[in-house]
Amino acid sequence: MSHLTPEQLTKLRQDIKFSTTLAGFPMQFITTWGIFSPRAVDEGSEMLLNNIQVNPDDNILDLGCGYGPLGLTLAKMAPQGQTLMVDKDFVAVDYANRNIALNKLTNCSAQLSNGFDQIREHQFDLIVSNIPAKVGNEMLWLFLHDAYQQLSPSGRLVVVTISGLSKFIKREFKQNFGNYNKLKQGKTYTVAQAIKTQSQ
Repeated sequence: MSHLTPEQLTKLRQDIKFSTTLAGFPMQFITTWGIFSPRAVDEGSEMLLNNIQVNPDDNILDLGCGYGPLGLTLAKMAPQGQTLMVDKDFVAVDYANRNIALNKLTNCSAQLSNGFDQIREHQFDLIVSNIPAKVGNEMLWLFLHDAYQQLSPSGRLVVVTISGLSKFIKREFKQNFGNYNKLKQGKTYTVAQAIKTQSQ
């Protein structure tokens, strides 16, 4: 049996709440155990947000949104566009929608989707993802192929990965998109961008 007291267990079941500033915007989040980085926004997401160019009217997809730090902040950066957040985890989607309401965003929504499976009819100007370290090459190949298909002409794909994946990402971006641009390299994470060009 658990060595925790009933009071400690009750406390663990309660929502985690924190406030932070992302890309200059004050943000509030409700999270829970079992979602990625529940007590604070992870370093990779912050690095992506600090090194991305966003147009005010971009239509954006946050793939694998978790509780929503990327998508919510991007929705604030693109107030004339629409931001869609998707995750295959129903708990993450639930918290992402709660955080949309908490941050009073009207140009943002979250829904369940395993990759692009449930959102094939959408086109995006910008797709972002904080790619998990152990996602596997097969999932990445599907993701990059599908991302290319669902970007509008001149659309951008921006990802943050652990730096150990950066050579793989560079090779696959060049293979799928014909280009690769490293936006930021840190000790732990790398932010990279590919653009859907007409010549591809």
